[in-house]
Amino acid sequence: MLQDLVPCMSKYIFVTGGVVSSVGKGITVASIGNILKSRQISVSVQKLDPYLNVDPGTMSPYQHGEVFVTQDGAETDLDLGNYERFIDIELTADSNATSGQIYSSVIAKERRGDFLGGTIQVVPHVTTEIKDRFRRLAEKSQADVILIEVGGTVGDIEGQPFLEAIRQMKKDVGHDNVLYVHVTLLPYLNCTQELKTKPTQHSVNELRRIGIQPDVIICRSDIPIPEGIRDKISLFCDVERQAVIPLPTVPTIYEIPLLLEEMGLGQLIIDKLSLKGKRADLTQWRKLVERIKTPHEPVNIALVGKYVELNDAYFSVREALCHATLFHDRDINLFWIHSEELEKDSSDTLLRSAQGIIVPGGFGIRGIEGMIRAATYARENKIPYLGLCLGLHVMVIELARHALNSKEPNSTEFAPDTPYPVIDLLPEQKKLQDKGGTMRLGNYPCQLLPNSLAARAYGKNIIHERHRHRFEFNNEFRTLLQEAGMIYSGLSPDGKLVEICEMTNHPWMVSCQFHPEFGSRPDRPQPLFRDFIGAAKNILREGAQPALPLSSQEDK
Repeated sequence: MLQDLVPCMSKYIFVTGGVVSSVGKGITVASIGNILKSRQISVSVQKLDPYLNVDPGTMSPYQHGEVFVTQDGAETDLDLGNYERFIDIELTADSNATSGQIYSSVIAKERRGDFLGGTIQVVPHVTTEIKDRFRRLAEKSQADVILIEVGGTVGDIEGQPFLEAIRQMKKDVGHDNVLYVHVTLLPYLNCTQELKTKPTQHSVNELRRIGIQPDVIICRSDIPIPEGIRDKISLFCDVERQAVIPLPTVPTIYEIPLLLEEMGLGQLIIDKLSLKGKRADLTQWRKLVERIKTPHEPVNIALVGKYVELNDAYFSVREALCHATLFHDRDINLFWIHSEELEKDSSDTLLRSAQGIIVPGGFGIRGIEGMIRAATYARENKIPYLGLCLGLHVMVIELARHALNSKEPNSTEFAPDTPYPVIDLLPEQKKLQDKGGTMRLGNYPCQLLPNSLAARAYGKNIIHERHRHRFEFNNEFRTLLQEAGMIYSGLSPDGKLVEICEMTNHPWMVSCQFHPEFGSRPDRPQPLFRDFIGAAKNILREGAQPALPLSSQEDK
């Protein structure tokens, strides 16, 4: 209950977006959190999503992109992954609120009789529910600053209750405790060779019409922004000139905190919210960005998936690979291979130059046979392989088919009547009817087998990783696959669930039932990804040459 929580005097920063969607609000929020944390100011973050789904768990990756899973099992927007990576915090279900959750809660209260005698309206009932989410996060986290991103674009009809709620917060908690940041796009017209500010002016006017005056305007652009443009926006949008922050596109998203700090945003926030912070220390982050921007020898990784047309479907996987290659002073050369293409073409044609193969998560039968061909190619050609969730299922099915010399081993997800159900529903899943929020979700412990590749990667005996799945390794086939060369290097503490498996007589072929990508950080690559790249970088493929020694000592 909200009234049972400890009161907290957090400051609030609300971030809205204008002109177009996907303008970069999530990265901006993550970067603001980064520069505040560099001043030893504690931060927590929340994303507001206007869609009526309760969560994105049942949405197509083509519509929503990746579903990011928090440690407590919430299926959330991929922006939470950016918040965690940039700020190095672990968020919870309280950090994502959707219109579906808000309306469901209000309607449940009405049915329960909480509003007897009243007419339930968007204002005040829905907006009060939204504001309760803000306060709940503040009181649970006890953070100095609560960063809240309002999803969508100003003017969207479904986002209006959220905008009204953040407008009311200035009155509720005081003018000195709220800051409004508006992220907008400055389109460039080739015909006139100039950036246009009119869309930004209209976007800010829409905010002002509902009672929100932005304190800061962050201007996105693909080219440098002239000083005259800042003057114009300052004048027409009634914002201090120093609070008009240019944010041009940069080679790496990890450079954005440095740009915002350089433009004075950190100190501006400190001054406007009267925060007590230390001098910003972004030394390590600056070194990280310098390393990212320094060219390195590439390592070729084939990502074999079924949603590769939309790279954001594998956002955390891509970032985890980047973190791992950076650890090894390499650049990632990522081949996005649609698994259905492997069903049509020779594996050798599409995977010939890959030094490593990764098969990420997914649902449904489409493209599965192509993934199985990728696992066969990795096993037979001794190419490092990392399977994530579905990638484990694929590896198990492939080995079972090889061991039994049969095409029939399968998962009951794809072939319910298979005589060899090597992957099957978790027992507790078989009676469930609802799809949303009913999978095995969140952190679970895993006991590692000593001296296995997994144990060497993690350097510990017990790990906790985030899950999102319904289907699991069928223990009836453990002996068969073990005799075929599979090692069960990670089990649930009671020994009943296979969490990690790997292959003998192979340099590095490891799969896990969980999603390790969610725990990777730019300066601390996830252990399985780190060692996967460590193995892949040593694989020579067609046309490659071994590195020449660089020192005179090596010449000797």
